[in-house]
Amino acid sequence: MLDGKWTTLIVRELLTGPKRFGELRDALGTVSPKTLTDRLRSLEHQGILTRTVYAEVPPRVVYELTEQGATLTTVLHAMLEWGERHPQP
Repeated sequence: MLDGKWTTLIVRELLTGPKRFGELRDALGTVSPKTLTDRLRSLEHQGILTRTVYAEVPPRVVYELTEQGATLTTVLHAMLEWGERHPQP
C-alpha cells in the first residue's frame, strides 16, 4: 500500500489536512508531476485518499485522506520513532 518512492511522503503531507496538487508538489520538492499524479491515483484507487473536483475556473482539485488513510498516522509515527532510535551512520 505504501509502495513507491513518494507514497509515504504524500500521505505524510495529507496528515495535516486537505491539499491541492500544487501544494503537494511544492511540499515534496523534486517529484515530477507525472509521478505525483500516478501515486495520487493509486492511493485514491486503494481508498487511502479522496479527490474532490470543484466546478470553478480554473478547476480546483483537493486531495484528502479518507478515514482509512487517516489510520496510517500510527504507522508513520512508528516509522518516525524507529528512525529516531536507529539513526543512520
